[in-house]
Amino acid sequence: MHSAKPWTALFQPVRWMAVLFLSFLAITWPGAAQQPRLGEQGSPKTYPPPRLDPRETHLANLRQLTFGGENAEAYFSFDGKQLVFQSTRDGRACDQIYVMDATGARQRMVSTGLGRTTCAYFLRDGRHIIYSSTHLAQRECPPRPDFSRGYVWALYPGYDIFKASLDGKRLVRLTDAPGYDAEATVSPDGKHIVFTSDRSGDLELYIMDTDGKNLRQLTHTPGYDGGAFFSHDGKQIVWRASRPEGAELEEYRALLREHLIRPSRLDIYVMNVDGSNVRRLTNNGKANFAPFFTPDDRKVIFSSNMDDPQGRNFELYLINLDGTGLERVTYEETFDGFPMFSPDGKKLVFASNRNGRARGETNIFIADWIP
Repeated sequence: MHSAKPWTALFQPVRWMAVLFLSFLAITWPGAAQQPRLGEQGSPKTYPPPRLDPRETHLANLRQLTFGGENAEAYFSFDGKQLVFQSTRDGRACDQIYVMDATGARQRMVSTGLGRTTCAYFLRDGRHIIYSSTHLAQRECPPRPDFSRGYVWALYPGYDIFKASLDGKRLVRLTDAPGYDAEATVSPDGKHIVFTSDRSGDLELYIMDTDGKNLRQLTHTPGYDGGAFFSHDGKQIVWRASRPEGAELEEYRALLREHLIRPSRLDIYVMNVDGSNVRRLTNNGKANFAPFFTPDDRKVIFSSNMDDPQGRNFELYLINLDGTGLERVTYEETFDGFPMFSPDGKKLVFASNRNGRARGETNIFIADWIP
């Protein structure tokens, strides 16, 4: 999801599998037999008010925006008034793309309802979004990966990136190369898209204009490069990456030929927008993902399981751009991930298993940000 993500349970390779992974991470609440089914929609009246741990001092005024199902990767529009996110709900077998007001009101599906979708992001005009979808390759949800081989993510080769209007009626295909194209986000000036593709035979980062033209490859090192975001000044890119070597590299390449990846370890990297000056921020042997620049572009917030020996609990952390000053932000003993700051820097939106009613439930939360 990208992702439910890779650890112990699921951290998907695109932020798209995120939700699948989250369902594995969820704990069993007392009275499970009386719980609502996963995907069943509730309301603020059917949930208790969410609470913050006293140690979560960077957050205040926590509000829950979705109520049921598997919801993840919520990202603000450029004016901060709307959020686009992916959700499995209402009896659907896999994710579709939804839009809502930043208050949680007016939730509606804006994707086609076909195939599997992931990684949605607003364009600067606020009237269009981009997202990845498999619907041209297959109208049904593609099969989930076979976990008998261990924990792996599926890199569906049917994924392409599309531009769509918010009424869902006007869809423009932006990528058509064979293979996986997903995990796309938009630059602050609205002119460029950074995304992940395996078109070269490896999972690399690419940048293109928002009309799909002027494609350039940014990364060139063997391993998975994905989940990239621009800094607020548009000069840098932060992303997650694996750097397997030796036997691990051979296994990585063998799985990739089968459109699979085993995300056992990911680290956070930063580079200039042209691909130069690459710096590694984490090196803890854990699953670090979903990075996003703080409003002043001096730090990165990200999700990691570094403090859980079993690798199941993901929390949010802050780190300086030189890899120093690591600070834990959240203290919820299940999953917190996919953080994004509002354009004015005053809010933080993220996905969490906290306050759920059903096993595997993941919802979207928003809080005031205290620097």
